[in-house]
Amino acid sequence: MGGECWAAVSGHAGEDEGVSQRMLYGAEHVRRYVETGGDEGYIWRRGTTILILTTTGRVSGKERSTALIFAENDGRYLVVASNGGDDEHPGWFKNLRERPDVTVQVKGDRFPARARAANPDERARLWPQMAEIWPDYNTYQKRTEREIPIVILERAA
Repeated sequence: MGGECWAAVSGHAGEDEGVSQRMLYGAEHVRRYVETGGDEGYIWRRGTTILILTTTGRVSGKERSTALIFAENDGRYLVVASNGGDDEHPGWFKNLRERPDVTVQVKGDRFPARARAANPDERARLWPQMAEIWPDYNTYQKRTEREIPIVILERAA
């Protein structure tokens, strides 16, 4: 079960005041989050909240899980495909574009969902909410010419 928390590309775990437990990153973050039902790993740096997104590999067909900062919006979950401002979309985003049926875990609640990129109007409206939660998204957007997508995750019926 591989995964990365892309927000982890800047700063160091020691920057956060009042954080008593060690910060989790990458595959270890995913593993501990899943094992503990989010008791470990749900609250992350700067008080952000994390969900686990599981996509199906577009080439391998294998499940890939990633820890991502999220926000709730009108009963949906939002994540940002920032890849730290890299010029390439993250692998998980490439996967869901081809296979939009995903699994989401928020704390102990694991459920099937349908993923889609926000349309331009939605993105314009939602970007400030995501940048408020993680201001580095604005920095990441300045690093790349690609428009960083916001992904909307809706529970499957």
